[in-house]
Amino acid sequence: MGRKSLFVAASGRTMSPVVSPAPGQAPQRLRHRRSVRRLTTGQLADFRAAVAAVQTISDDRGFQFWAGIHGLPLPISCTHHSELFLPWHRAYLYLFEKALQDQVPGVTLPWWDWTKEHAEGIPASYTKRRAENKRNPLYDSPIQPGGRERPSQKRTTRVPGPPGQLPSAGQVEAVLANRDFLTFQTQLESIHDGVHVWVGGTMESIATAAYDPIFWAHHAMIDRLWYLWQLRHPGAGVPPRLLDRALAPFPMTVRDTLEVTGLGYDYAASTAAAKGPGHG
Repeated sequence: MGRKSLFVAASGRTMSPVVSPAPGQAPQRLRHRRSVRRLTTGQLADFRAAVAAVQTISDDRGFQFWAGIHGLPLPISCTHHSELFLPWHRAYLYLFEKALQDQVPGVTLPWWDWTKEHAEGIPASYTKRRAENKRNPLYDSPIQPGGRERPSQKRTTRVPGPPGQLPSAGQVEAVLANRDFLTFQTQLESIHDGVHVWVGGTMESIATAAYDPIFWAHHAMIDRLWYLWQLRHPGAGVPPRLLDRALAPFPMTVRDTLEVTGLGYDYAASTAAAKGPGHG
């Protein structure tokens, strides 16, 4: 897409224990993650309220803490260009969503279906400085990682490319057709990287990407595509040798991430969407 990606794999940091899901135990109530484009006015208001609330918290319940797990402060914990890319990020989104629900019960992370945004680009709900007569917490965020690192940027920025350069539904469909998990994951991560580069600015660097609120909607889309792949290829799956791998710094393993319903959520219209990527 004409710009060099700064994504680099790294790992490290541990964190305090958190409550992990009980694998195989269905929760009493599933919460549906929805397309950003299909949120009702009330759902969008609740999501904004949850994000605004965590952005004001300075301890390990807050936005800066959760964004910092992915990048700065060092050591960087996220897994990229790794066999654990999809499971690690599923655990990451699950736990951040729990932090949002601590502020606004019932809220879920929406996904950004960039295959449908060739006219609009970044969704309007993320591009307006103000919403409901106050600051829009989805527009940007401070970058305050703490530690010794002092990033040059103090707030998140975006420099998006032309909307027509976003991945198409056809490209995603070709990736979903792969029956082998590792091949699917590698190709999906390549598309994922391209969206980071397309958004530009803060999202283009692994050290700061998660500070941009659009990061979470982008990764919810990636997680949704893994879920659709699981629905489409029920006989395929993660190689058994990976199932007990730890997803540091989270107290979870790959096995814990395989069933989204066991984590308490699913994706709205998932059955229809399994027929193709563009049903969001």
